[in-house]
Formats: sequence, structure tokens, C-alpha cells
Amino acid sequence: MRRREFLATAAAATLTTSITARRGTAHEHAGHAGAEECRTYASPAEAIASPRETEMFVTALRVGITDKQPDYLAVVDVDPKSKTYSQVVDRVMMPTVGDELHHFGWNACSSCHGAKDAMRRYLIVPGIKSGNIHVIDAHEPRKLKLIKTIKGSDVAAQTNLSAPHTVHCLPNGQIMISMLGDAKGNTPGGFLLLDEKFEIVGRWDSKDSGLKFNYDFWYQPRHNVMVSSEWGAPNTFGPGFDVKDVEAGKYGHSILFWDWDGRNLLEKIDLGPTGLIPLEVRFHHNPDSTHGYVGAALSSTMWHWHKDGEKWNVDKVIEVAGIEHEGWPFPVPGLITDLLVSMDDKFLYFSNWLHGDLRQYDISDPAKPKLTGQLWLGGVIGRSGKFREGKDGERPFIGGPQMLQLSLDGRRLYVTNSLYSSWDNQFYPEMKEGSSLKMIDCDPAGGMKLNEDFHVDFSKEPGGPARAHEMRFPGGDSTSDIWI
Repeated sequence: MRRREFLATAAAATLTTSITARRGTAHEHAGHAGAEECRTYASPAEAIASPRETEMFVTALRVGITDKQPDYLAVVDVDPKSKTYSQVVDRVMMPTVGDELHHFGWNACSSCHGAKDAMRRYLIVPGIKSGNIHVIDAHEPRKLKLIKTIKGSDVAAQTNLSAPHTVHCLPNGQIMISMLGDAKGNTPGGFLLLDEKFEIVGRWDSKDSGLKFNYDFWYQPRHNVMVSSEWGAPNTFGPGFDVKDVEAGKYGHSILFWDWDGRNLLEKIDLGPTGLIPLEVRFHHNPDSTHGYVGAALSSTMWHWHKDGEKWNVDKVIEVAGIEHEGWPFPVPGLITDLLVSMDDKFLYFSNWLHGDLRQYDISDPAKPKLTGQLWLGGVIGRSGKFREGKDGERPFIGGPQMLQLSLDGRRLYVTNSLYSSWDNQFYPEMKEGSSLKMIDCDPAGGMKLNEDFHVDFSKEPGGPARAHEMRFPGGDSTSDIWI
């Protein structure tokens, strides 16, 4: 098994050598982000070789800023040849206020490749606060259409679940969403299934599965496994962060391994006091690999998992030390809030929302990450300085780097700065003025640099300021596509 994993990892690291030769073929098969429906990719190599992204979808929140305007999904022009480059070119408003749009996903990704009607066309956009699940037609990326809303009250009544978070399509055409709470906002949560017509199927897990806390998940049928992580109950994190809740055991510190076919919990591995609040989970994109990562936000540690024989092992591989800062009663934690793995499985990126830095690690050896790039952008400790932001000249970057999205070729890292409305207001109250979307140029040999020609300012949006959160490309991305 170790030899097979080594060979698979080595093969994934050489994917980029064939990009130039395959670029024409990939363009023919992958489709283009235009009026056509976006297709899926046969392999990570095909995804890497696909045309550059020209549009980006971004959740824009008004929750926590105003109770008079709804959240919306924004379309940002990311085509440098366009006259509207680095601007919001379309918006689809949600039907009611108070959603708190958070993470979202597709009706189909590359796990569906080869299946009939496996078109990446519909965006599934939940509101973590309202529980509503919106379905948006992205057939024309610059003319989005809201076609359906599944009410959170209906989900709660039929499944006793609330607070929808991560969205992944499944190979059978269904859609699975991690739910962080029960109908009353307490634990445990679970996993919701929708069918191809966006109707409620029920729960993926059983009510007595052993799940306590829930957050993110990633599945890999080739190894008959799903990996999930833990945050806390909506009633705990919703009002804001209180360290007393950590002391009371109201936040998670485990990573869970599930039997994918059997839909039952195999093992719950406690990460202990240095693994508090494990959030985003990312598998390698190479479906033969059993390697993956989870970032423990509060402990500011990165954990690597892999399978050794029949056993799943989890080891701490990176630790971000706290920094003493005036006005803080304890060293400021980095607070790792998002991470991703490049499509070729060569680089790991993550954000330290409180420190204000982005990091890039070479993970050619998955168990021994090597720091290859670091860039300061906002944060509470003030190391980033000021940046040119559009026509207004220079001003401090508000907040810290948070959500990340990487272009399929691994050369452009997009960054937003909103975490969660009540936490934003608590740690960065000035973010009520609106947030930003930045782009980082990434060297394929290692290293990062801020692209000062790209800046999307959400402080001057029609209807008032908004806060940008998660991002998706019409042609797929590093955090939604799964190969099986």
C-alpha cells in the first residue's frame, strides 16, 4: 500500500509536464465559461490544461451589516482582456433577508464525469443562518437565475437538521450537504441529501451514527471513505466567539472517518488540545492517493492524514505559533480558517485570519510540508502595511485573509476576508464597511506576490456594503472537484 501511494503521488507531481501538449484537447472536452454549460473533467491533468477562468462566482453577505438588504451571489469578471476586468458584472439577490450565504457548490463535478447529463450548471447556495437552500442556474455565467429555494423550515421539519454548510455533488447525481445542527440549532447535525430535481431525499447518515459536531467533508469512493470535521453547534458559534465555550467543550477537536458505502462512522480520532476546531478538509486530487489535510483553526495547526494498510493515521505537520500583541490577554493565534491543495497535489495553501498571512507549502512529500511562500495581508498584528485598492489609492486591508480559491493551473490564488458575520463584527468591526477580493500571483516553482492590478471593492456595492466569502469558477476549482 505504501509503495502504491508513493507511485500515485509521484505520478500526480508530474501532471504538469503534459499541460502544453494537452491544452487543445482539454479545451475541446472541458467546455468554456461562456453561454455553454460547463462540463466536467476526466482527470486532474485535464482540469489543469483547461482554459483560464474568465468569471468567478462569489457569495456576498449583508447579514451582520443590515437587516434591510438580502445577501446575493456576485459574478466577478476575472478576464484580464475584458473591459470590466476586476469588477462585479452581475448579481442575483436572494428572495429574503437573513440567509448568511456561506459555502456553496455544484449539482455536478468531476466525480460525475462520463455520466449522462453530467453538466456543471446549477449552483447550490445555502444560507447557514436561515437554513434556506437556493438553486441558481449558471447556464449563462453573467446572467444568473434563481430557479428554486428550499425552505430551511421544510428541511428542519423533514430531517431535524439546520445550518447547511458544505455542498458536494455525488457520483449518482444526488447532492449532499453537511448540516451543522439539529432543527433547534443544537448538536448533533448530520448530512442532507437532495435528488437531481433538488427535492429533499432525507439524511445520508443515521440519527444515531455517533456524530456530535459537524462541519466540512470530502469523500473518496476509491478508498470507501468520507472524512469530516467539527466546528460547533449553531447556537454556540452563532452569537460570536467566547473562549468559555471552548473550555466547556462546546467546540470540536476530532476528525472523523466514515464507511462511504455503509454510511456509518468507522473511527473518530481526537486531535487533543492542539487540534481545536478542525475546519476545512482537503484530500489529494489524485484519486489513488489516501493523503489529505485538515486545519485546526483555534490551535493553528495543520494535520496530515493517510492510510497505512487498513488504518487511517493523522499527524500534526505544521504549527503556527501565537504572537504577543498589545491589547490581547494571550498570544494572538494564527486562526487557520481555510486551506486548499493545488490541482497537481504539489502545494498546500492556507490562511491565518488573525495573524494576517497567507502561506504556501511544497507537499511533494505529504508528511513533510516545506514553506515556500508567505504573504502578509491585513490581520490584527499590523504587518501587512497598505495596498493600492482601486481608484481610492492606498488604505489598510480590512480584516485578514480568509477564503481561498486557486485557479486550475495553480497560478492565481483569489482571497476574500470575511469569516462569519458575528465573528467579523467581533474581531474586525470595521468590516461592516464592506470587504475585498484580492488576487495573488503564484510561482509554479514556489513563491507568491500580490497582484496590485486586481481588486474588487465590496464597500461600494449597489444597496450598500457587502462582505465577500466563498468563490467558485464556472469550470470547476480546487475545492469542489472530486475524482473517483
